[in-house]
Amino acid sequence: MTIRSIAGVLAPRHAKIAAMAAIAILLALNSARAAGDPARGATLYQGCGDCHSIEKNDVGPMHKGVVGRLAGTVAGYNYSPALKDSKIVWTEANLDKWLTGPDAMVPGTKMFYEVQDPKDRADIIAFLKEKAK
Repeated sequence: MTIRSIAGVLAPRHAKIAAMAAIAILLALNSARAAGDPARGATLYQGCGDCHSIEKNDVGPMHKGVVGRLAGTVAGYNYSPALKDSKIVWTEANLDKWLTGPDAMVPGTKMFYEVQDPKDRADIIAFLKEKAK
């Protein structure tokens, strides 16, 4: 047996182990991101309060019941035609995409505010899920 033949046997095994480790790390990061911290989200949501509230429409629509709701359907709020016609349901994934770039998701929407940090978005969404039922 030569070093070259040993390396040929070990290399595929190590590559498989490395790939499995990478997958495990990605899954762990995704679940940690998805979980979110509602307490931290409450603090971050204060910045949303310039336009939104949980209980009433303001510059933006109220957020009560937002998770699971069809976009553009809060009574008494004047939505952009683009958002009314979007047929988006506010799932966690769609809220994350929306907060990343509302105009990229629905060109012509009124909302302009973006939350760039994935952890911040996850925390705000966790807050909305818990407190805006």
